[in-house]
Amino acid sequence: MLRLNASGRGSKQGDVRAHNERLLLSLIRQHGSLTKAEISRITGLSAQAISVIMRRLEEDGLLHRGNVLRGKIGQPSTPMALAENGAFSLGIKIGRRSVELVLIDFVGNVRNSLREAYAWPMPDAIINFTRRGVAKIMSEMAPTERERIAGLGIASPFELWQWEGGIGSPSGAMDVWRSADLVQSLDSDFPFPVYLQNDATAACGAEFVFGRGHEFSNYLYLFIGFFIGGGVVLNGGVYTGPTGNAGAIGSFPVIGQDGKAAQLIDVASAANLEARIRAAGVDPSPMWKQPDGWAGFDAFIDDWIIDIAPHLANAIVGSCAVIDFSAVFIDGGFPANVRSKLVKATRIALAKLNLQGLNPPELIEGTVGNQARAIGGACLPFFDKYLLSSMPALNDAG
Repeated sequence: MLRLNASGRGSKQGDVRAHNERLLLSLIRQHGSLTKAEISRITGLSAQAISVIMRRLEEDGLLHRGNVLRGKIGQPSTPMALAENGAFSLGIKIGRRSVELVLIDFVGNVRNSLREAYAWPMPDAIINFTRRGVAKIMSEMAPTERERIAGLGIASPFELWQWEGGIGSPSGAMDVWRSADLVQSLDSDFPFPVYLQNDATAACGAEFVFGRGHEFSNYLYLFIGFFIGGGVVLNGGVYTGPTGNAGAIGSFPVIGQDGKAAQLIDVASAANLEARIRAAGVDPSPMWKQPDGWAGFDAFIDDWIIDIAPHLANAIVGSCAVIDFSAVFIDGGFPANVRSKLVKATRIALAKLNLQGLNPPELIEGTVGNQARAIGGACLPFFDKYLLSSMPALNDAG
């Protein structure tokens, strides 16, 4: 879904209008703002061609003019930036313990959000929540804003029925997901298209578009929710793979606490933390009912981090042995202070491993945070309509 493969050079003939508009919007998104001269140096397009495209995008409400830059050699120049109200998008995250709907603007600000917790996800409940939530959010928007909604992106784990045993649902209850088609069920309800992507890959897309992801051409992205997942960026673009499973870090083989073969998802997920809390006779539900619900579980969290950091470090080394990732982002469905502790502990664990023959990656805290999956879902319509998924390096601007 995210691999809209296109080069970072401007095309000059043929059916190129849409490509070059996407290119300029993507470059401006990446850099914050750019002048015509800067875009010309990056793309090789003529100043005249750029002027035509920028004027068209400004007339469409997607760009706005910044303050005129003076004091440099030559004529004063005017940087252009994305217009916040130029486009809007809806994103929904389907989690194992909660569902979240967000409305974002063209620069990634969350304008509205709704959240609902449950014991386990069921298709009908998700569909009803989405219909109610979208109607509520749209009712609070101005008519001109509603007309600029690019679509609804769904960020969901694939093959949800496989997680029945791990989330405590009754036997057979999750089988309904085998035939559920959320896109088909919702597509006729709205005047805009509906998209679907794996939740961790969508979160990776959110870091790529609105976080620090554009600073690196190749990186591994880890998102720790109820279960751990991941995403991959190669050559400056989000890579999903032929079946959409690229970055499925949860399947990485590890040795469990009992010394037996296991997968990373079994030992490095928030599900393990929930199990610890339940075993101590404490209700873990606040973790999933509100974003700051982790505040009362510090002792459990610290022990959990100590246990999972070595597993994360081993998975990172194994991944970097296959692809020379320059960075690894770690984010999750938890507060920022938990993320900071986890990244610090993983750095320490990584330093203890034998890295001979490898270039250790830079470990970086994700910048999008708890809502990364929902925001990543909302990125899907932007990728489809306005942005490229492969971009030239940041320093190409000169």
